Amino acid sequence: MQVKNSYPIFLFGFSLFFGGSISFAQQTKPNILFILTDDLGYTDLGAYGNPYNETPHLDSLAKQGIKFLQAYSASPVCSPSRVAMLTGKHPARVGLTNFLVGERKDENSNIDPPADWTKGLDGSEFTLAEYLKTKGYETVFVGKWHLGNQKGQSPWEQGFDHSRMISKNGLDYYNYSIAEDGFEKQFQDDGTYYLTDRLTDYGLEFLKKQESERPFFLFMSYSAPHVLLVPRGDKLAKYFFKYEKFAGKYNPNYAAMIESVDDGVGAMLAVLEEKGDLENTLVIFTSDNGGVGLPELGPIPTDLSPLRKWKGHAYEGGIRIPAIFYWKGKLMKGKEVEAYFSNTDYFATIKDILGDEGIQEDGQSILPLLKGGEIQERAIFWHYPHFSNQMGRPSSAIRKGDWKLVFFYESGEKELYRITEDDSEAKNLASVHLEKAEELWGELKDWLLETKAPMPIIKASGRDFDLNSVSF
Repeated sequence: MQVKNSYPIFLFGFSLFFGGSISFAQQTKPNILFILTDDLGYTDLGAYGNPYNETPHLDSLAKQGIKFLQAYSASPVCSPSRVAMLTGKHPARVGLTNFLVGERKDENSNIDPPADWTKGLDGSEFTLAEYLKTKGYETVFVGKWHLGNQKGQSPWEQGFDHSRMISKNGLDYYNYSIAEDGFEKQFQDDGTYYLTDRLTDYGLEFLKKQESERPFFLFMSYSAPHVLLVPRGDKLAKYFFKYEKFAGKYNPNYAAMIESVDDGVGAMLAVLEEKGDLENTLVIFTSDNGGVGLPELGPIPTDLSPLRKWKGHAYEGGIRIPAIFYWKGKLMKGKEVEAYFSNTDYFATIKDILGDEGIQEDGQSILPLLKGGEIQERAIFWHYPHFSNQMGRPSSAIRKGDWKLVFFYESGEKELYRITEDDSEAKNLASVHLEKAEELWGELKDWLLETKAPMPIIKASGRDFDLNSVSF
């Protein structure tokens, strides 16, 4: 499938590369196509049960590969999640705990967000792109970065050989700019070239031009379906025609935006198939955090039920995300995996595939899951000490095994859920299973102290929140 454009496709001015065939046993180097969406909810793909949105290419990818049913973002908002993927560190450890311009406060609250959280990914951090360059990879970034544009923070300074980064009006799909390997050269849209398609075409040009024997890492970071909900007009009609069939539960504009991403994925896979490269390409598809389930800059984008809440919350709707792995002939076909993991684990998993130790800071390799095995039960964590634009409150959380504990800084309330039986988080069991709640709080508290996570500020005293002051 080719993406429709309003003018000829822009060409990268460099040679592109691909590797040879591989197996896990050989531990040689596959190409890596990492596809990230922005605010795509857990329930938004047909493969995850959505009857309204049309995502045939992603549904096929899930049927041909591995679909995770309990994949998590390390944060309920964008920038911290991207930190986790690119560094293998938890955002709390890096100090980047909110999206970059997130300064929301609540005058009626007894706390303020941290004053000292980090506003960008420092150039001293070791990224997945920098690691892959040491392994001989050609590294390319396309799309939404949202990790800072100060000195040392941009993708061309964070290990990417070539970058096409959205640099202006990332929420406007027909009025934006894209920086090309730096801010000196920029493409500016004139209102005719749909942003999602533009990003896809950058990816397609990379894939079509590759001729070297070196492997590539292509990080396709779509801005869709993040609000504003601006779709291509030619994709809308069918969604309006079936709108009433679903009693107005779904959003036609949102569905059309997701379809454009799906078309882009299909187009890139088709090029890899035509070139005979699918057998040597690991494809990963996921989202940065949960979808938006309330009106934000327009009508409600999505319905994440039965999960509770949405983006900006430490409940399942804000942090559980779709995740699909596909590697033709190497991974299990049509496998659904119940085991949970966090997006801090991608870096370690890729290291493991390349024959290095499958650990990276806060991440652990999930390669055993990709091979049909198991991984040891462990705790995963969330820390969001901010007020989100989606009405989330400052909180931290831990999941370990069947259980999840959420702690709220304003009230000191702790909520305990048996997630495997109650993924809608409807029944707080903290008072029933007090010992389990205390156990998880102890682990969460120790982790927050160990990572030196930025703490909210108590307004009355002007001091950081004291974790040791919390009791049952």
